[in-house]
Amino acid sequence: MKYIPRAMEASILKASSQYPVVMVCGQRQTGKSTMLRHISESDRRYVSFDRIEARRLAQNDPALFFETYGHKLLIDEFQRVPSFLLAIKDLVDNAECSGENPYGMIWLTGSQRFEMMKNVSESLAGRVAVFSLLPLSQREIEGSTSEPFSPDVDVLKGKKHEVKTLKEVFQRIFQGGMPKLVSDNSIDRDLYFSSYINTYLERDVCALEQVGKLDEFRTLVTCLAANTAQELKYETLANEVGVSAVTIKSWVTVLERSGIIFILRPYYINISKRLVKTPKCYFLDTGLAAYLTSWPSYETLMNGNASGAFFETFVVGEILKGYYNSGKEPNLYYYRDIDKKEIDLLMVGAGCIYPMEIKKAKTPSDPDKNFSVLGKLGLEVKPGLIICMADEFFPLKRDVWMCPVTMI
Repeated sequence: MKYIPRAMEASILKASSQYPVVMVCGQRQTGKSTMLRHISESDRRYVSFDRIEARRLAQNDPALFFETYGHKLLIDEFQRVPSFLLAIKDLVDNAECSGENPYGMIWLTGSQRFEMMKNVSESLAGRVAVFSLLPLSQREIEGSTSEPFSPDVDVLKGKKHEVKTLKEVFQRIFQGGMPKLVSDNSIDRDLYFSSYINTYLERDVCALEQVGKLDEFRTLVTCLAANTAQELKYETLANEVGVSAVTIKSWVTVLERSGIIFILRPYYINISKRLVKTPKCYFLDTGLAAYLTSWPSYETLMNGNASGAFFETFVVGEILKGYYNSGKEPNLYYYRDIDKKEIDLLMVGAGCIYPMEIKKAKTPSDPDKNFSVLGKLGLEVKPGLIICMADEFFPLKRDVWMCPVTMI
């Protein structure tokens, strides 16, 4: 399989020179171990905790594990032995006490984030840099790199972009960003995603006590795919799946922590009772979402009722990838009040707010109609963007600009 360079590589190497431990999390088959093995030094040894021998040794005798494999390691699927984090902490502490340079000693990958982050924060606080690797971004697929997306108009004015047709964009949306599918056109897409879901359910979800009903859990995954870019209505989902709303919330957390979905929280002020506080859900691989909802081709998806939601999901995912690949977390929210005035995306920071609407059309009509409601939030409202299929970056008004989707 042809290796596609990842935008995260430089951030990983920089973090490895500043932290003893580097951890890369993310959903299955996004290329975590492939990337780390590609950029790894020749003296870094690879060990997978999928191998029962290595796993048992790490569980039963951590000291012998390090004697056997050495101290400069890439450990794959480390979450299968969560207790081993304490052994890593001791290894790092001993190295520091003996005057040895501890930076970059241990690289870890994990396809689950279920209970992982709690263990990490308790065991490796201050010693670990954590990254989330999502499926391939469009810039990675095209072989180009850039800084994370900035909604600042002055930045965007000088940014170059490639014009793409709606057909080209939806071909990418339908395919998704899984490296194996992108790099090998001979792979049967439906068979790949079928196997992917079965592996996820059998290996990851089965290990969790709070998921005891796999058929119902799978139904939830499909329901969420059908409602990507929509508000999470727990009671409605509970009725559709046949479990309680409490169970739905628990399972949604499982999907979020395992990198299958992204939860976009609403922006609201504590003193306001007029703002909706229900989160929205986005699938992090549009190809997987299209498979789960049985769209047979990119043409039917592009022309179907869900096309707008999939386009919005694609945009949110691309923005997230740019930030995660740089080791950053974007302050993203959405806005909706009880008067049903909604803004698809807000980026908040440094006392200001950037509103963004996401539209599949080339020339959306009246797309900024709700931007004015942000004035009551007490933050400086920057010029807004309409991210759409426009060919060029240009102003609709002094404070509202059309932004081609290829600029993200």
